[in-house]
Amino acid sequence: MTYCVGLKINRGLVFMSDTRTNAGMDSISTFRKMHVWEEPGERVIVLMSAGNLATTQAVVSLLDERTKAVAERRATLLETPSMYQTVRLVGDTVKEVITSSSPAGEKADSYFNASFILGGQIKGSAPRLFMIYPEGNFIESTDDTPFFQIGETKYGKPIIIRAYERTMSFAETVKLLLVSFDSTLKSNLSVGLPLDLLFYEKDTFKVGLKKRINQDDQYYRTISDSWSNALKTAFASLPDFPE
Repeated sequence: MTYCVGLKINRGLVFMSDTRTNAGMDSISTFRKMHVWEEPGERVIVLMSAGNLATTQAVVSLLDERTKAVAERRATLLETPSMYQTVRLVGDTVKEVITSSSPAGEKADSYFNASFILGGQIKGSAPRLFMIYPEGNFIESTDDTPFFQIGETKYGKPIIIRAYERTMSFAETVKLLLVSFDSTLKSNLSVGLPLDLLFYEKDTFKVGLKKRINQDDQYYRTISDSWSNALKTAFASLPDFPE
């Protein structure tokens, strides 16, 4: 399992993902779940994945390989004219990989399940954010749904719903996401550090801050400890049940 969040604010897009992959509690590994394709001045594409590792790696490898295969005549992530065409390309690639890997074909409930968050901006249009399902179909973020989660979503969702504001600064958004991830890390062993963070500021057409957050990151430790203490203080301040 894993946990990934893509979130839209007025300033741009913010992405965070964990790196834990496990095939049972005695087989835990670290793999990057966030992948970036960039043409400075023209486009930035960010893709995060959750689900079967072989499937997600095959999708990412195929997308990346085709950006370098000059002889192929199909559009690639670096050539699509819009983010809509980009998400269609990724969705088609997901279907292609699952169909070729699974004896059951395109069955979405198969062992080869994978889901993705895709976001970015191509020159000539605004930043856009999508979630891609194992079947290859997708939905786009809206004002009512400004963020997407994939993987182990339930523990980190309440804080995002309660605290998110579209006008948040980048620094406030990182704080929000770290609380969301810290809640998930403490509740589910299948999600783990390090975390990958990326910020894309709209209309810059280049990757902004890109950072890996490890266990010894001082800011993360401060957020984790402060949030735990704040919860204890809030709980203690609630009125006792009348006997």
